[in-house]
Amino acid sequence: MVYGIVMQHDGYIHVSSEPGKGTTFNIYIPLSSSVVEDIDSDIAPQIKGGTETILVAEDDENVRGLLTTILQSYGYKIIEAVNGSDAVRKFIENKSEIQMLLLDLIMPKKNGREVYEEIKSIRPDIKGLYISGHPSDVINIGGDTKNGISLLPKPILPNDLIRKIREILDG
Repeated sequence: MVYGIVMQHDGYIHVSSEPGKGTTFNIYIPLSSSVVEDIDSDIAPQIKGGTETILVAEDDENVRGLLTTILQSYGYKIIEAVNGSDAVRKFIENKSEIQMLLLDLIMPKKNGREVYEEIKSIRPDIKGLYISGHPSDVINIGGDTKNGISLLPKPILPNDLIRKIREILDG
């Protein structure tokens, strides 16, 4: 995940390791020339949550827990899955309740793309969103976007996640 973030920002990682001395990771990211603007909080749009049920399939327990906490704090009901096969099984058990899939692209047993295709064959109207910590040039989801699913790169800011989910559910 760190490698993906660094590469997305045109940076690089230098690793040095010596037996008995340990390993050092140096991360280099170029300076930004952009200017940050202050946003008046009175003008900032309110972020709207919802009450829909979302199946969250993420193999990293900490990331899955964080996603669940964020989504529940905005009113969503969450069904958690620990890998791709678990996601398909939990979808089948709860298919009438689930309005959306939030799928990590790289998971054990079945990847996010395989999960989405299998669930889409069961319920073609299901909405979904991929998440991934890998650089977008490594993960080609071009054809999937035509099938109604897009990608949010990790790390994900909570506001961006909630806005994107609302956009997908309302779209």
